[in-house]
Amino acid sequence: MHDDDAQHGPLAGFTVGVTAARRAEELGTLLTRRGATVLHAPALRIVPLADDGELRAATGQLLDKAPDVVIATTAVGFRGWIEAADGWGTGDRLLDVLRGAELLARGPKVKGAIRGAGLTESWSPGSESMAEVLERLLGEGVEGRRIALQLHGEPLPGFVEALREAGAEVVGVPVYRWMPPEDIAPLDRMLDVTAARGLDALTFTSAPAVTSYLNRAEARGMLPEVLSALGHDVLVACVGPVTAQPLQARGIDSVQPERFRLGPLVHLLCARLPARAPALPVAGHLVEIRGHAVLIDGVPRPVPPAGMALLHALARRPGWVVSRAELLRALPGSGTDEHAVETAMARLRTALGLSGLVRTVVKRGYRLALDPTAGTGTPADAPSPDS
Repeated sequence: MHDDDAQHGPLAGFTVGVTAARRAEELGTLLTRRGATVLHAPALRIVPLADDGELRAATGQLLDKAPDVVIATTAVGFRGWIEAADGWGTGDRLLDVLRGAELLARGPKVKGAIRGAGLTESWSPGSESMAEVLERLLGEGVEGRRIALQLHGEPLPGFVEALREAGAEVVGVPVYRWMPPEDIAPLDRMLDVTAARGLDALTFTSAPAVTSYLNRAEARGMLPEVLSALGHDVLVACVGPVTAQPLQARGIDSVQPERFRLGPLVHLLCARLPARAPALPVAGHLVEIRGHAVLIDGVPRPVPPAGMALLHALARRPGWVVSRAELLRALPGSGTDEHAVETAMARLRTALGLSGLVRTVVKRGYRLALDPTAGTGTPADAPSPDS
């Protein structure tokens, strides 16, 4: 795809944060192809446990006493388990145990890993939801059954507890675990940009990533401002409801696609972000003010941060005069010299490349030249209510 095509995509002018560790490149590519600017900061890292005593001990328990049910949750985890057992010389014995059990696969990728190991799954939920797996098991009855659950680093709220309460014996198989990122600097930058409202959207693909992100904000003493940004200005998009739970616990709403996949997550952003950006008829042009760029008649024009701050301030009351003092307050790092507004305005007009979009109202301030047909009922040179 040509750069020009990317610039004109549905996400042109928007900045999207990606916190994923696994498949971050894939998600980033899907977003940039649609025109987004992507800021990536892994909120965690995945540590394989091939040499870990916990995984070996859990595997040994299952070899000594075979499970009735095995739940495979992720393809990379399932393959890692088989590979680890091969390394210990118990790979064939593990495959025999798995062959004799009711083998449940959480989704199509896990099914692929199971079949790649020469096994066949007994069942897989259509929704790829662990809730559906739990519903099936409880429906079958689990009293006295031994259930092996391949853990995938994410907490599964209530899942193990519900099985144990129903009489099952649950053996957790920890194949890999989530740890904080080795280099914390990118995550700190992401938090700073979030708090400064420099993101239009922030994506999460796992609950541990959300928890790690919020924990780091808390450790830096900036949790209230980050939650405020996520609650009011930054669109939070989660791949599914399990991922969203730590945010919900903090009172933060998020959007989620119907299918818990990266592609539908990106499509959802393509629908939601443009709908949040005001599109205004200004001086005979359609002007859409996005996070770090302006679309004029559908063509993106990059605007420096100071210019975007002025535009957002003007667009809050399109057509009304906004005073220099108010515009000065809107400028990032603004001082007390109103001359900074004139300098930023001159640069904004150069970036827009069209004269007449922003009008100077002598001795009073500036206004967007909203077309009279826009139906605001606002006189062309009316003062703002508080100017």
